[in-house]
Amino acid sequence: MSPLPIAVVLDFDGVISDSAPEAFVVAQETYRELRPASGLDAPGREAAPAAALYAAFVEWMPLGNRAEDFAVSLDALAEGIAVLDQDEYDAYRSRFDPGFLADFHTRFYEVRHAFAARDPEAWRNCMRPYPAIVDALRLSSGKPKMVIATAKDRLSVRRLLHDYGLDGHFPDDRIFDKEVGVRKRAHLERIREKFGCAFEQLRFVDDKLNHLEDVASLGVECVLASWGYNGPREEAGARAAGFEVATLADAEALLFSPRFRAAARP
Repeated sequence: MSPLPIAVVLDFDGVISDSAPEAFVVAQETYRELRPASGLDAPGREAAPAAALYAAFVEWMPLGNRAEDFAVSLDALAEGIAVLDQDEYDAYRSRFDPGFLADFHTRFYEVRHAFAARDPEAWRNCMRPYPAIVDALRLSSGKPKMVIATAKDRLSVRRLLHDYGLDGHFPDDRIFDKEVGVRKRAHLERIREKFGCAFEQLRFVDDKLNHLEDVASLGVECVLASWGYNGPREEAGARAAGFEVATLADAEALLFSPRFRAAARP
């Protein structure tokens, strides 16, 4: 039997935490502040998932990587542009002023932290965990190691892990946050150095196909989390690339099996 991976590397948003409602609320508030003439509606915080733009916003999420990509998506929505494929999205994004994107990135985290400080209960309610993943993580006995690689900030991750009852499962040296780098490739390189292992001994679980495609050449085992914000487009792309596509029913096998294989489904 193949040995267990040294570490299972989990993205946070869309894998452990269903944080799309919070991202939508914070991104809209930030975008309206920086581009007040956009005309985008500003929903109440509790009403984010019901807002007219929310479903479209979630469709755009798999194409971006970091907070500033929310500005790109909201700009496209304000202009009435249909969801693009990855190459078209990258070309559209390249037209943005880097200064504006940097300002959006900075202000996004300021708005997020202000929201969390002002109304912590509402903030937490926008980011519910995926119960099956939380239950599986609670079974972890340290083998393999569980590691988070995220574009989120460490403070938000720590607060939410505490709420999810997972604080003790992820010490600080197993949380690799947005400060590590823009690309998940940088996170995995740092994680490999941390544990002194081969890339082939890492299993990387992300809800974004573009992240998996970026790191596949390293040799890590790539798994697409289908319960995140992707859809049939991303699932088909993952299978075509030779990646496994996991569902929440696979949670325990995903974390603890020597070599993960998605269960066959009709």
